[in-house]
Amino acid sequence: MEYRRSDRVADLIRSEIADLILRRVKDPRLAKLTITGVEVTPDLQHARVFYCIMGGSPAEEAARKDVSQGLEKAKGFIRQEIGKRMRLRYIPQLDFQYDVSFDYGDKIERLLKELHTDE
Repeated sequence: MEYRRSDRVADLIRSEIADLILRRVKDPRLAKLTITGVEVTPDLQHARVFYCIMGGSPAEEAARKDVSQGLEKAKGFIRQEIGKRMRLRYIPQLDFQYDVSFDYGDKIERLLKELHTDE
């Protein structure tokens, strides 16, 4: 498997965004946010940042909406700080998307527990 430059940049962006949200962004809506992954286009112009919300019901739409609004508000600051921390010719445009894989895994786990308790 080939490890492309965009994959390396995506890993660096993920760690930088996680550090920024933990240490620099003071928005309380982002307190339970976890950055799960980043996908960067091969030309490094756009980055899709996946996140999930820890410690709550996975289907809680209000919390998801609050976090989404907080991320949209902090997007400019996060992009600016990534530009200061990383030496890239172009700082990618950030697109934050909720990671549904954790909700799916939670649903499968609940179904397996139900099957186990029925036996």
